[in-house]
Amino acid sequence: MRGFFIVLLALGLAAPAVSAQTVSDGGTISIMRPEPHAKPHAKTRKHVPRKPTRRHYKERTSRGSSNPVYPVPLPGPQKPRSVPHYQPPPTPQRPKTPPPIFVPETGRTLPNLRPAAPGLGPGGKESFPQRAARCAHQAGVYGPNATGNPSAYINSCINQ
Repeated sequence: MRGFFIVLLALGLAAPAVSAQTVSDGGTISIMRPEPHAKPHAKTRKHVPRKPTRRHYKERTSRGSSNPVYPVPLPGPQKPRSVPHYQPPPTPQRPKTPPPIFVPETGRTLPNLRPAAPGLGPGGKESFPQRAARCAHQAGVYGPNATGNPSAYINSCINQ
């Protein structure tokens, strides 16, 4: 009795596998069933290039020039270019140091620090922003003991 159940179980498991293989799907894997009354897909042919016809030949030959193109000889040796004479760039003139500033609050005369670079103003003069930066720097260098009121010193330095 036990052998009968084993054979029955084996047949029960093998039956769905055999029935699934009996359906012919043309070698494609698909979960969709074909529609009834649908035409089967025709196999596609490989593309075989056709021999060029007279029309194709004319299309290919009608392009380009009909005149022959001959090689042109290279030009002969040429004279070397003349080397321009080296002229060093003009040396910039050092900016002139403004005169010293008299500070009435302290009664001292403080020298102006010379600008480090030529000015950006017309003719190489010191521009207003450069002068303001130089005067603010001088006020910081000399300190409040020498300049008294720093903002008054900066104003008098800028308007010098």
